[in-house]
Amino acid sequence: MPQIAANGVTLEYEAYGDPAAPPLLLIMGLGAQLTLWPIELVEALVARGFHVIRYDNRDIGLSTKFTHAAVPDLPAMMMALMSGKPPALPYTLADMADDAAALLTALGIDKAHVVGASMGGMIAQLVAIHHPERVASLTSIMSTTGNPMLPPARPEAMAALMERPTTAELTDVLALGLRISSAIGSPGYPAPEDRLRTRIERDFNRSFHPTGAARQMAAIMADGDRRERLKTVTAPTLVIHGEDDPLVPVEGGKDTAAAIPGSTLLTIPGMGHDLPMELVDRIADAIAGVAKG
Repeated sequence: MPQIAANGVTLEYEAYGDPAAPPLLLIMGLGAQLTLWPIELVEALVARGFHVIRYDNRDIGLSTKFTHAAVPDLPAMMMALMSGKPPALPYTLADMADDAAALLTALGIDKAHVVGASMGGMIAQLVAIHHPERVASLTSIMSTTGNPMLPPARPEAMAALMERPTTAELTDVLALGLRISSAIGSPGYPAPEDRLRTRIERDFNRSFHPTGAARQMAAIMADGDRRERLKTVTAPTLVIHGEDDPLVPVEGGKDTAAAIPGSTLLTIPGMGHDLPMELVDRIADAIAGVAKG
């Protein structure tokens, strides 16, 4: 698969559809490789007339890994942030947004429809904030604003997400992946276990790099409340959020839509913190709707 230099790192990416079609950039979430974007959703977006690009964020998948940097002590970092002491980080969420803009530049793309899920939604928001001329439309999926007053994740969902496999063996990684999927997935659209097992094994064989997620989480924590910054977003914006999301409650999506002028909010009953196959066409239609005006 192709790699490209962008913003001082190397990013692994994949492109689908007609290169002459309007470009659409997919940005994935915390600790997740580009493969977590269902290929069915990618194909649905191609069928709706887009040139779709998905990529591995820095420190995950086949993109540049920051193994030279320490694994952050997240509780200590939280205490430092609460006391007003910004921690030293190997990179920030804004750096990751700059990666996205630099990837577009390296691919010869002036402007794209930008779609992000979870942490990827936060990165997409920052692309729209810091690089407004590069964003034809913004779609923020199952993401939030960083508003500290919003309801937190359910304890079992956060505990599962923060857990790390006890060994680097596939059996342990598979067991943890299934626990995470059970804790954060869509109660109205449960994924078949065989599909989950296939996905987890595929991603394990592609790249196993659990420490990257901790550094990405540190970047999320340090970025803070984006509400004032989101008021400056001028791109047509769609916010999609599951009404039954246990990790980022639906209030995060509502807060995002309230912060971005003129945005549209779509909440979906039964959807949790994943992209169920049953919702692929609905999500693709919604993205195409905001992208095509």
